[in-house]
This record gives sequence, C-alpha cells and structure tokens, in this order.
Amino acid sequence: PLVPTLTPQGTPDQAQVAKFAAMLNHDVISGSVGRMLEVNGRKCLDLVSFNFLGLIGDSRIEEACVTSLGKYGLGSCGPRGFYGTIDVHLDLERRLAQFMHVEEAILYSYGFSTMASAIAAYSKKGDVIFADEAVNFSIQQGMKASRSKVRFFKHNDMVDLERLLKEQLQDDIRNPSKAKVTRRFIIAEGLYFNRGTLCPVEKLIDLKYTYKARILLDESYSIGVIGKTGRGVTEHFGCDVTDIDLICGSLENSIGTIGGFCCGSEFVVDHQRISASGYVFSASLPPLLATAAICALDIIEQDAQNDKCRLEALRIISRALHSQLTQLTSVHVISCAESPMQHVTIDDPSKSYEQCEQVLRQVSARCALQGFAVSPARYIPQFETFTPRPTLRIAVKYDTLEEEISQFVHTFHHSLLEAL
Repeated sequence: PLVPTLTPQGTPDQAQVAKFAAMLNHDVISGSVGRMLEVNGRKCLDLVSFNFLGLIGDSRIEEACVTSLGKYGLGSCGPRGFYGTIDVHLDLERRLAQFMHVEEAILYSYGFSTMASAIAAYSKKGDVIFADEAVNFSIQQGMKASRSKVRFFKHNDMVDLERLLKEQLQDDIRNPSKAKVTRRFIIAEGLYFNRGTLCPVEKLIDLKYTYKARILLDESYSIGVIGKTGRGVTEHFGCDVTDIDLICGSLENSIGTIGGFCCGSEFVVDHQRISASGYVFSASLPPLLATAAICALDIIEQDAQNDKCRLEALRIISRALHSQLTQLTSVHVISCAESPMQHVTIDDPSKSYEQCEQVLRQVSARCALQGFAVSPARYIPQFETFTPRPTLRIAVKYDTLEEEISQFVHTFHHSLLEAL
C-alpha cells in the first residue's frame, strides 16, 4: 500500500507505520557523485553508486554538456514522434549502433522503461517467455505488461531451461495450429543486477537455434564494464552479436548519464518506434544528456586503446574485492569475480529475511561511520516474483585502490561480527 491501512478501529496499522518510517529515513548525499561521497555530512569512499568508470564529473563530458545546453536549451518538450526528435538523438543512436556493432539502435528517455517497453512491444498474449528467475524488476514489469505466458528457469541453469523448452516443444507437437502463431522468447541479463553473475550467453545461443526461440538480452549493467572493450557479455564470451535478437541497455550506470537503448537488426529495432510505449509516449531525452552519452562512448573507445585503461583497472580491482570477500567467514559471496558489484549475503540459513535485512542495515550504517558508503540491495517483496535473499551490494570503481578495499573488508567484517 502507498499509505498504511486502517485497523477496524479506524487507526493506522502501527506495523506498517514503522515500515514507512524506516523507508523514509534516507541517507542524504551532498554534492556530486565522485570517488568520494558526502553522506549525511560525512566523507565516505563511494562503494555504492554504479559510476564504475568514473565518467560522472569528467570535465570533457561537462564541457560538451554546457555547449549542448547553449545550443539546444534544456528539455525536448515532446515525444520522439511529435517534434521531440533532435539531431543529437539521431547521432547518439548511430553512435550506439556503431559501438555495439549492430545495424540500428533506438534511444529511450529512461533506463527502467527500456526493457519494460521492449518486451511488451514484441511478446504478446499467447506467446511464451522463458526467463531466468533472477531477472531484475524492470524485466518483470515488462513481462507482466506483455500478458504472455511466463515460465521461469533456475538462475543460470541451462539444463532447467532446456527442460522447459522441451516441454514447450511437446505442447507444440500436440497443438500444431497454435504453435504456428506462438512466439518463444528467452530473456536474460548479461550481468545480473540482483546477483552480480554473468549469463552463459553462448549456451543460450545454442538453445535458441535448437528450439527456435528469440533472445532478448538486458546488458544494462555489463555495457561499458564486461568484455575487452566494454561491449558486454557477447564480447566477453566471444559470441557473434547478431545471434542475439535484441540487446537492451541503460545509459545510467557505466555511461554516467540518463536513458536507455535497444539495438539489433534494423528490422527488429524499427518495430519499437510505433509499438514501444516508453518510446512513443515519453518526452525525448534532453539533448545535453544525449551529448553526454556520445562523449562518454568516445572516452570509453579511446581509453580502451591504452594499456592501462579504465576497464582493465576496473577488472583488477573487482577481482581483488571478490578475492578478499570470499576469504571471510559468516558471509557468502554470490557474485562472480568479473563483476564490479559484489553481492554478499549472511551465511546463516536460520535467520529470517527480516533479520538478515536488519543486520545488513546495521552493517552499512557502521561502515558509513568509518568512511565507507555501502548499501543493502533494496527490493519490494510484495511485488517481486522471486524475492532475493537480502544482500549487501558493494560497487567498486576503476580508481578504487587495493589498500582501500583491504580497509573496507576489515571494517565490513568487524561490523558484521558486532551486528550478528
């Protein structure tokens, strides 16, 4: 509920009032996001934002945005199809397609609405979606909007996915007339937001061709981070990007601006321009933010040519964090070593969801007092299809130092033992 429900006596439910009070008790950041954050008036090392490549606050991007602001003004004041398309939007779409090595890209104004709109644009009532049970909330909302039949497979379990695909094949054999009009989609994330694990995309591609399905891949957290030059899991695993029917991504993480995009073949992408609600009905992205994305892509490509590039530095510090966390007792690290965001959960099955959540909140508060900004992963249990076990999510940046990681891990472990 948006507000506490009333008891039979007409008074607010006190348990819900307490929950709302806790939700509204936010930590407040003063100033811009950078290597250090000022949280509640205290300077802390940033281990909470997704500014993985440190592009927020980059002087080159800021200068380009100031120039764009002088040329275009602040807003766009219209959806893309109603005088909201500005030349810089088209430039960014071409630039994204070039970066991802695909035919075409389409730009969205808001990262969350990208995958939620794209799914419903293709998958309709009567179609079947096979989705990893760990997919993020945006994907979950897109599947609900599609009204398709959704079948979940265990996280990254390709055997379980193939079992579901075989069952669908048997259904198709029994009802061939229905099978002719039923489309099949496999939905996964390149780097899972709720887990920090990589999708075995090469196995997905094999199953796609075996069982005649289409793959929709969300690369929101892997673009700019995973792969030799930051082009995501297809590059990381050496797969042909054309084997993925549609790739979606966010510009709000490693790219450091606002918005989202989908890319693929011209035939597939153009369909969204008249069918995706988040594209058709939303005001277009402010031009200065599109300019910021173009400049960020330029920096990523130029930087990747250097021996000591940001991506390589990020990979090194991510592995260092993972290595140190896995040596701790009382916790379980569920993320892979390549992920710049590590999820750590309490290694005690006897503790309830609420108990784990409370302990992790205490740990994050104690870490902040010691100069480290971290946060428990936040979920809305009543709306999540599969609510993950509470975790502390730690996000490193390319310029985080190994000594700082060691200091943080020591502080985290000490705080955890005190809170347990």
